[in-house]
Amino acid sequence: MSKVVKLINKKNINWIAWLILVILWNYAFPNATPLQDVLVAVILSILFMIIQKLQSRDLQNQSSRSKFRN
Repeated sequence: MSKVVKLINKKNINWIAWLILVILWNYAFPNATPLQDVLVAVILSILFMIIQKLQSRDLQNQSSRSKFRN
């Protein structure tokens, strides 16, 4: 149960980080076209999906290791 809570919290942190980066992009480049805004948002989304997969893979590796401990 605690692993699920940790995973949910990491997802929320990742989403908040993504949102902050998108907002910073919009304030840093106010003259960007809508296409550029969408491209940056998509690139950041893909980046955070990769990070999330790596985090879940690490979580699975940690839980599989703990099964073999005495």
